[in-house]
Amino acid sequence: MNEVAINSMNGVNVEQLFGTIDAVKSDPEIASFKFRSTTKWINGGHCQTEINGFYGAKQEDTTRLKPFVLEGDEPAVLLGENHGANAVEAVLHALASCLSVGIVYNASAMGIKINTLTFDLNGEIDLHAFLGLSEDVRPGYKNISVGVNLNADAPKEKLTELFEYVRKTSPVLDIVLNPVPVSFKLNVS
Repeated sequence: MNEVAINSMNGVNVEQLFGTIDAVKSDPEIASFKFRSTTKWINGGHCQTEINGFYGAKQEDTTRLKPFVLEGDEPAVLLGENHGANAVEAVLHALASCLSVGIVYNASAMGIKINTLTFDLNGEIDLHAFLGLSEDVRPGYKNISVGVNLNADAPKEKLTELFEYVRKTSPVLDIVLNPVPVSFKLNVS
């Protein structure tokens, strides 16, 4: 990708972006991050997740003065009270958010001004497995479709190149497309 040194583009400090890339090239350990969350059940399908500190760039981050609080619940048809998006809806948000960051940061590095960027995601799921009614149906999404609406000051070929690069480098897209080992520890009191 052609890199254009611009101090700020699309709200991204491009000089700092290139500085980060150069720092990771010279010390790969800087790229190791560990994100954390704590979720507390409230009632019924309602829970709250707090996200605050994380480890990255070889140190514990202390820049967040208070945690982000995410509400999770189910819609009424699934016995919830709509206090927040349900977990599978949160996955759609995470995917679109990650793709958005990838497009904006990489477009900025390429000197492409973005005028508008929106995403329309749809996830199809069959609740038979979740409800314990089938072992033949997977409990997660059967498929996810992503519509990307991008208006930017660059030729279509350049925007296609940008999007293909983002698809290859998106952490959340990788998480969705590929199995991730998950370990569990049950503490019972």
